[in-house]
Amino acid sequence: MITQSDLSPPQPVTWCKGCGNFGILAALRKALVGMDTPQHKYVLVSGIGCSGKVPHYINLNSFHTLHGRPIPVATGIKMARPDLKVIVHTGDGDCLGEGLGHFVHAARRNVDIAVFIHNNGVNGLTKGQFSPTAPRGYVSGTSPPPPGAPMEPVNPVALALISGATYVARGFAGHQASLVRLMQDAITHRGFAVVDILQPCVTWNRVLTWSFYNGHIFDIGEDGHDPSDHSAALRLATAGGDRIPVGLFYRSDAPTLADGLSLPESGALADHVNDLGLLQQVLRDMQLE
Repeated sequence: MITQSDLSPPQPVTWCKGCGNFGILAALRKALVGMDTPQHKYVLVSGIGCSGKVPHYINLNSFHTLHGRPIPVATGIKMARPDLKVIVHTGDGDCLGEGLGHFVHAARRNVDIAVFIHNNGVNGLTKGQFSPTAPRGYVSGTSPPPPGAPMEPVNPVALALISGATYVARGFAGHQASLVRLMQDAITHRGFAVVDILQPCVTWNRVLTWSFYNGHIFDIGEDGHDPSDHSAALRLATAGGDRIPVGLFYRSDAPTLADGLSLPESGALADHVNDLGLLQQVLRDMQLE
């Protein structure tokens, strides 16, 4: 069993005071402590942005990779070591901007990883430019009025649903109990699991604040939503309006990417050794043809 002291950060936390990332990190620590998987069986992968610093602030096997690339790196780790629990921490700019194509293809392939999106509507690490999830008209230092952000935002939940993800949820950094449950469910789910996590950026985003979210979110589970109903999940995700739904939108069972690949029948791909003589013979046969 993992304890909180086992997860003590190897580096001091440097996020801004009041940042929603603190709530996400706290929820992750609580989620791992409440599960029975050994600490060495987890791998954390992150990209670039404030969310990318998570591996520096928790004592887990980690890979801090390039902008927009944590999902393909996590996919490679999972294919090589299917026994590991692979968790991606990525931001809205990282995952839904530069990494958008990776997100869509990993969902349709149903890669067996959990993806936690830190969604604050801005590129906070680079001084607050609007991100792919910023609402139309959002004003930042690089998008003065009018018109502010000149396009509609990406909807991570709807995108995950139509791309084929088999676990899709939305949480809020300020609601610890429900966010912990969603994280645990996503980590244990067999397939591509997405949790879109709403969080304020207290330094740059003066619109999507703690008070804004507390006044607008509602739990779809309390409203009787059936997470096996894909059509209902998509309607909820795209309904619009002033109320923001959070909770589990959709969950299903489906073959994962590994089920369709020719992986070693025994042992992990990471431990597999090719017979170079057989490989050379294959190359010779191809040349003869």
